[in-house]
Amino acid sequence: MTISVLNDVEKIRSVDKDGMINFCVDAPKHYRAAADLAKNIIVDFPRQPDNIIVVGMGGSAIGGDIVKDYVRDKLMVPIEVNRDYQLPKYADERTLVLLMSYSGDTEESLGSFLDALRRRCMVYCVTSGGALEKHAKKLGAPYLLVPSGMPPRAALPYMLVPLLVFMEKAGFAKGVTDDLVEALELLEKVCTEYGPDRPVIDNFAKYIAGSIGDSTPVVYGFGVFRAVAQRFKQQFNENSEYPAKWEYFPELNHNEIVGWQTRGELTRYFSVILIRDLDAELLEIQSRIDTTKALMEKAGLIVFELHVQGKNVLAKILSTITIGDFISVYFAVAHGVDPTPVKSIDFLKNTLKQNGVKEEILDGLDELG
Repeated sequence: MTISVLNDVEKIRSVDKDGMINFCVDAPKHYRAAADLAKNIIVDFPRQPDNIIVVGMGGSAIGGDIVKDYVRDKLMVPIEVNRDYQLPKYADERTLVLLMSYSGDTEESLGSFLDALRRRCMVYCVTSGGALEKHAKKLGAPYLLVPSGMPPRAALPYMLVPLLVFMEKAGFAKGVTDDLVEALELLEKVCTEYGPDRPVIDNFAKYIAGSIGDSTPVVYGFGVFRAVAQRFKQQFNENSEYPAKWEYFPELNHNEIVGWQTRGELTRYFSVILIRDLDAELLEIQSRIDTTKALMEKAGLIVFELHVQGKNVLAKILSTITIGDFISVYFAVAHGVDPTPVKSIDFLKNTLKQNGVKEEILDGLDELG
């Protein structure tokens, strides 16, 4: 692997055969389109929910984690992200279930959809089609249809922005629309600054991707950047076909940090990306990050600091996620990997078809109709 390959735009595009880099470059366009689409959301439920559950898997679920972090200081009811076939036991008619499935055919999400309907939960669906659209339409469940034909992880704008707008329209979070204005302006800047035309010397995303080398990336976030770190890890997995891990402060200081203490040679197989926001880091968090960085460098790890951009929280979150997407694509290219195919996931889905679970779920939805 050589970092110099990232200076060759033609080489980047020859490795990235299906154009995953284009989704990074065009992120502002997709977020803007998602914002326009989300204006069609109508919030009309018979009662105020006691709790909210966001249902999804993979690229469709991470939007729920991001929203959960974003509304942490705004929301007065509990919110949970559910990645399973069934809902938690407390879910009932006073629970609002937001079904997020880009393909509309994810069996875990369809299972939770069936469970939600049987428990008479209030539901709202966001999908590009598939069985979720079919049964939402058939059963009279409200839904928003988003553009199809994208890898689910690249469709984050269409899975995230409707959730954010829904929260605003439902009265759970104020200022989302205003925050999106700054976020979209910042994304235009970020996508130019980190785009494939910028050489490594002027492109921090390329520099990180090339400097990680053959080590396993570890991403540390904090506060509203907890799910951002998780998104980084997922993008390294899917785009780069590489193992990765994520943790967040202050929790990692109570366990993970000890794991680097006496591992000697093992540490050279890892590199760390610290997500930093010096304007928003409380003293107790800043001191933890700084001390952790010193300990990890002493242990021999390569440590990078990625300082967020933007003024409002949403702009910081979206711009940092986009930078992470660029890093994962460049990391893939540096290793000669086409970022789009996910053969292991496709193999797993095809194998699971044989167990008949999805058919049982669809039969259950048909019975409700």
